[in-house]
Amino acid sequence: MALEDSGGHAHWVASPERLGDNAEVLAFVRNTAGTGPALVAIDAPLIVPNAEGSRPVDRQVTHLFGRFGAGCYPAYRNRPGSCTRGEQIVAALAEQGFRQDPYLEARGPARSIFEVYPHPATLALFHLHKTIKYKARPNRDHAFRCQELERLRRGLIALQQAEPALHLPPEITQVDVPSLQGGAFKRYEDRLDGAVCAYIAYHAWYWGPQGYEVYAGDPPDPSKGYILVPMTNWLRGLLAGRELPTSDKSQGA
Repeated sequence: MALEDSGGHAHWVASPERLGDNAEVLAFVRNTAGTGPALVAIDAPLIVPNAEGSRPVDRQVTHLFGRFGAGCYPAYRNRPGSCTRGEQIVAALAEQGFRQDPYLEARGPARSIFEVYPHPATLALFHLHKTIKYKARPNRDHAFRCQELERLRRGLIALQQAEPALHLPPEITQVDVPSLQGGAFKRYEDRLDGAVCAYIAYHAWYWGPQGYEVYAGDPPDPSKGYILVPMTNWLRGLLAGRELPTSDKSQGA
């Protein structure tokens, strides 16, 4: 999903129903971002130096957020699947003038790519004690996943009242979720995930360093992998073992 800022309000620009191979992803970025300042938030490992095991950031995020259901799967180069696909996309986007850099100035010009992870972000942005369970798992039937996906959508719609604000179009907000089956359900799930990732980037850009944390292991070493997570008063309190009232909508420090 692509968003555009208008004075603290993010408006939907484009949201493809499906992107396939790297060429389609790169074409979408090129067509929506142009050549000016733009941020690309990617929910996938972008730096994976380890052949086996876990990255330091995966262990750190699991340690901090696993109790809330937001632990990380380990990323390693020999893992079956696409753990190195993010590196390929980063290299290709560098040819479009992007650089990999998760450290953003508040509302400053940047043309950057960085890794994000929606699950801890939803804790921060929606004031949750546990993540929303909309992903496919053996013990989750369709009715339960529909219920959870609708919770995710409601959380996104509520960001219309947040600072910064998110405004989504009817084709995102007014879908009849229980009617979706198979591939249609997965495509809609991916679109909502995309909305979360886009808003993570927007939130981080809007607030600057007070509005995000870059986790990179302990001690931090971004060259071995990192994840940008939105940071709010709610999440600070949750991590510290204290609780803020759900009416506290503060996003920054």
